Amino acid sequence: MTAVTTKPLEPGADRLDSLPRGIDLKGLSERTVIPLRHPLRWVIAAIVVILLLNAGQTLFTNPSWEWAKVPEWFFSPAILKGLQLTLLATAISAVVSFVGGIVVALGRLSGNPVLSTLSWLYIWAFRSLPLILVLIFLFNLGNLYPAMGVGVPFGPQVQIPTITFLSPLVLGVIGLSLSEIAYSAEVVRSGILAVDQGQHEAAKALGLPQRRQFLRIVLPQALRSIVPAYVNQIIGLIKASSLLFYVSLLDLFGVVQSLGSTYPTDIIPLLIVATLWYLILTSAISVVQYYIERFYARGSMRELPPTPLQRVRRTLAGIRSTARGNTLA
Repeated sequence: MTAVTTKPLEPGADRLDSLPRGIDLKGLSERTVIPLRHPLRWVIAAIVVILLLNAGQTLFTNPSWEWAKVPEWFFSPAILKGLQLTLLATAISAVVSFVGGIVVALGRLSGNPVLSTLSWLYIWAFRSLPLILVLIFLFNLGNLYPAMGVGVPFGPQVQIPTITFLSPLVLGVIGLSLSEIAYSAEVVRSGILAVDQGQHEAAKALGLPQRRQFLRIVLPQALRSIVPAYVNQIIGLIKASSLLFYVSLLDLFGVVQSLGSTYPTDIIPLLIVATLWYLILTSAISVVQYYIERFYARGSMRELPPTPLQRVRRTLAGIRSTARGNTLA
């Protein structure tokens, strides 16, 4: 075997002259790269496509689905009223649970043993209880406390009938919020702990008050971790609002159940309508989540990824430029 030697590159010389002798550059350039084939992937993809086509055939060709009745119920006043109630209960619960989650998370992270213990007990209790149990318990709160008083403990109090200010909507929002705060607190706590410790130390070194440190330095950075998880919580909250039907609150699912008992022959189209509306709501929230995540990623990425609309525009611009080039050729 003979050793291959190279000579140092002289000033002004071509870099190709410095390559080892005996290498056929022309042969290397003429060789084609053969990509690695994955036949198993194509087999699995073909099976999945066949199964989806069969599912689609049974979905749209089976007359029992009664797709013709779906447009009749989709924008009916009763359905839209239930949808409005679902959005209202979800929006109020989402705001209350987020604010409450911040408070409970700060209590959990507090150095005060009383606040830390109470926050942990709250999270432990409401993460252990099913939401339907909390809602039914609150719905029967009037039986336990026919009147609620505000005043001096064991002294004079102002008594107010429970039923006057605890309407089904209020009870539903309270139940959703109490359960959701426990999960939101853990989401917020994990987001705060994800912030680098150096940021906390830098905020303290600036001499800022603790409230300003949290609102201006810690929380904006923690939102990068909080937003994706909390938006998933909101999506779960929309689906959990269907349980409000069991406390006599006619949300979207409650209206569908009520109409289904009145029109039993249309139960399948009504369930399809509810499914489509839930898909629309969750899809809209997913779009909002994408742009919020993109907004908070500005400080952690050198260049933001293009939005779907920007990708479409770039693709159309590439097609137009290719068409112009072919026309000129």
